[in-house]
Amino acid sequence: MSEMLKGILAVSGQSGLFKMISQAKNSIIVESLVDGKRMPAYATSRISALEDISIFTEEADVKLVDVFKSIFEKENGGPSISHKVSANELKSYFAEVLPDYDRDRVYVSDIKKVIMWYNLLVDKNIFKFGEEEEANTEQSVEAASKEAKA
Repeated sequence: MSEMLKGILAVSGQSGLFKMISQAKNSIIVESLVDGKRMPAYATSRISALEDISIFTEEADVKLVDVFKSIFEKENGGPSISHKVSANELKSYFAEVLPDYDRDRVYVSDIKKVIMWYNLLVDKNIFKFGEEEEANTEQSVEAASKEAKA
């Protein structure tokens, strides 16, 4: 499921998200999902792949893609609330999406990023949750019918 987030990066000090384009000698070349501009991202920048990010919960960490899927289902594939609403609104919204998130270790700034990233990815039509599940179901049906024939 994290395949759809493959190559999508967050670069510290830069707003928005980036897609990795290529690798240079001492940097990687990234393209902004916001405006399409390309720039180098150096090793001194903190670069995080979205597929590797998790959110703290009371039990265990939850992958960011699973949080995105929960928001996607809550919003029927549409955009979520704005990341600019009040801190209390953000917290209550996030509690609906991920009820057991760790309120001590997940800050409002983290929630803002998740909401902002989700809305950007929805706008760029990155999410393919329904299509992935349909493809997996079709593959399972094909495998089962092959086993039945054998």
